[in-house]
Amino acid sequence: MPWTVDVNRKVQKQYPTLPKTVKESLFTLLFEMEVAGPVRGNWPNYGKLGRGRHHCHIKKGHPTYVAVWEEVPGREDHIEVIYAGTHEGAPY
Repeated sequence: MPWTVDVNRKVQKQYPTLPKTVKESLFTLLFEMEVAGPVRGNWPNYGKLGRGRHHCHIKKGHPTYVAVWEEVPGREDHIEVIYAGTHEGAPY
């Protein structure tokens, strides 16, 4: 059963400013989440941040780019990406 993946408005606004390789990685991550759900252990530095919240690196190096997403409470099979950007600004 496919998952619904929404992208937060803040992420949508920042998307055009991201480097091309980061955009491509984020798109791949979104596709994988639609197909297989929020647990993405195949991505670098993937980890759970708490109840229903996850993150991973979408580009290593300097600067490191990360994505943070959460399972939407009360809505089965629904994910919202709440951050995509540099590691320094990530909402951990």
